[in-house]
Amino acid sequence: MSETRKIAAILVADVVGYSRLTGADEDRILARLRTLRSDLIDPTIAVHNGRVVKRTGDGSLVDFRSVVDAVRCAIEVQTAMVERNAGVPLELRIEFRVGIHLGDVVEEGDGDLMGDGVNIAARLEGIAKPGGICLSEDAYRQVRARLDLAVTDLGETQLRNIAQPIRVYSLQVGVASQAKPAIPAQTRAPEGPSARPSVPDKPSIAVLAFNNLSGDAEQEYFSDGISEDIITDLSRLSELHVIARNSSFVYKKAAVSIPDVAKALGVRYVLEGSVRKAGNRVRVTAQLIDASHGGHVWASRFDRDLTDIFAVQDELTQEIVTALKLKLTSGPDRLAGTRAVNVEAYEFFLRGREQAWAHTRAGNIAARGMAEAAIAIDPDYAAALALTAFTHVLDYINGWSSDQEHSLRIGRELAQQAVGMAEDEANGHFALGLACLWSRELDRAWAETQRALELSPNSVQLLMSMAHIQIFSGDPAGALETLDASMRLDPHYPDLLLQFVADAHFSLGGYEQAIVAIEQRLARNQRSDTAFALLASCYGHLGQPEESRRAWQRALQINPGFSVERRRRVLPFRNPEDFERRVEGLRKAGLTV
Repeated sequence: MSETRKIAAILVADVVGYSRLTGADEDRILARLRTLRSDLIDPTIAVHNGRVVKRTGDGSLVDFRSVVDAVRCAIEVQTAMVERNAGVPLELRIEFRVGIHLGDVVEEGDGDLMGDGVNIAARLEGIAKPGGICLSEDAYRQVRARLDLAVTDLGETQLRNIAQPIRVYSLQVGVASQAKPAIPAQTRAPEGPSARPSVPDKPSIAVLAFNNLSGDAEQEYFSDGISEDIITDLSRLSELHVIARNSSFVYKKAAVSIPDVAKALGVRYVLEGSVRKAGNRVRVTAQLIDASHGGHVWASRFDRDLTDIFAVQDELTQEIVTALKLKLTSGPDRLAGTRAVNVEAYEFFLRGREQAWAHTRAGNIAARGMAEAAIAIDPDYAAALALTAFTHVLDYINGWSSDQEHSLRIGRELAQQAVGMAEDEANGHFALGLACLWSRELDRAWAETQRALELSPNSVQLLMSMAHIQIFSGDPAGALETLDASMRLDPHYPDLLLQFVADAHFSLGGYEQAIVAIEQRLARNQRSDTAFALLASCYGHLGQPEESRRAWQRALQINPGFSVERRRRVLPFRNPEDFERRVEGLRKAGLTV
């Protein structure tokens, strides 16, 4: 039987006290465990690109492409189990222990994994607390900059049947770490979290993820969707500084104080709330807190039929504006967005939008299916049509479809339709701008994205799209200014923003600054072939061929099909020499591309 060696992120999990549980009520426990696997565990593993290698009764061995994926998967499952165990007697609770290690394993011909990497993960699982996660030092090193949970250093630990002691870290699910300082806005590559963002001169607010009180973890998408729509509504107001979803949702389910959150995000006001959905009724509660003194500025509760959820959102945002004493230069109509009238379509849209946030091929397919289901119910649902268009354009950008030109063409046509349905909605203009960018219509892309920003001035997604257009149009200095604005709205910005920062500095000839940004991105995401490819070109221009070749090799290891020729054909640079400068750096290092 053939076998290969590889480095893998290995997750091992089992049920605490499984024998005791099955001894008390075997049929019920087995039925609950099967339900957990089908409804929670297996879908979560799939979303995070994991592969179930084998199951051993109550246990699982899972192989992940990255430690980040493995840890995110473990956190989601353990967090969901806290909710599912609420109200269940202690002696009947199903709780998992999880161990995660990054190391060398042997993959056999049938897909099974063997070796020290597996053994260490299994021993880590054995010392984890019920509901807890234990990481080896090798695994922890990959994710420490990205964790927002309390971490306990257990020190050097002698694991059973493992020759050398291993440093172990324990994650406490549901307990937030001390808030990380946010990176200040700057026109150079970020150099690290040295200071907290200052509170802007105009009113500033962060909307935290509303708690799901529906008694069903699967309804999480609905409470998250309400929170995100409130953020979107408030983002229409240029008179208000609104923190992006990506940063405010970092504190989801975390036990943190409102003043700490406000200080970390650089805002004065924080909105928190809850959603309880039962049958055709929904209850939304919300409270606005002034973090400068911790007092409530406003609080309210809305008990309505589910079909009134859109009116609830309108009233809630209007009351926030009133509480903050904002004087809207554009009038109150600015808050009255066009909404779906069919709640079933809206729920499909929320599910689809949530899947789109995964930024994976599987998530993109799921997002498109749900958006199309929403359109089937309500053909005039412009936001769902814009989401469908967005998924087609992503297929083109990432090479996920068999006919990429068709994907781009369909994406553009659908985005144009969405704009025609609702000219005053930012989503359609964003999707159309993205389609025009990758169609090499840079001026049209700029105009559509600029229009979208007029409708939603606080949108980080739009600012990042604008920066990308500026880079491809030959305005990297302008892109850095746009990225600064994006970082102020999203202190916990995604690692992709650092790629844009690196691209802008590279275009300006600032290869050292580009390397700083790339290394920061790689500290958070080591699976980026584009980051390693640009790093290789930087080192080539700086006369460091060995470093360049090592970086290029890593890009090809991550993506053996990485093609300079395809990128030359696809990347929409207005000036071809801007791309050729990237190729020139590789050639200076002696690489044949």
